[in-house]
Amino acid sequence: MAALKSFEKPLTPEEEIEYLTKFKIENDKSAKDTLIERNMRLVAYIAKKYNNSTEDQDDLISIGTIGLIKAIETYNIDKGTRLATYASRCIENEILMNIRSNKKNKTQVSLQDPIGTDKEGNEIHTTFYMLFSTIIYI
Repeated sequence: MAALKSFEKPLTPEEEIEYLTKFKIENDKSAKDTLIERNMRLVAYIAKKYNNSTEDQDDLISIGTIGLIKAIETYNIDKGTRLATYASRCIENEILMNIRSNKKNKTQVSLQDPIGTDKEGNEIHTTFYMLFSTIIYI
């Protein structure tokens, strides 16, 4: 909860529309930066939901920030929803995609990698070499 206190307060609906208009119409990068900074509290809140995953909390916030940036860039003012409503889905999706990707990568094993041990804990390459040597010797 202490991490949430270090972020700036969220924008009011009027400020949000002002900065979104500056960014979307005038392509003002400082407006985009302000939108990112003032919505970091939302990113931290969503990242906190996934605190029990294998990812570090700071990594989850970084990944969530990527989702926030994508949300700001693709947000449509004409839809009539708040940026936070749209961004929360984008942030959550980005975090979930990363968790799934990491889980998938951890389960993949290359055919070139040594297996190491069998189910009983014996080293496979040593066991195979000893078995192969015994067969040749016989």
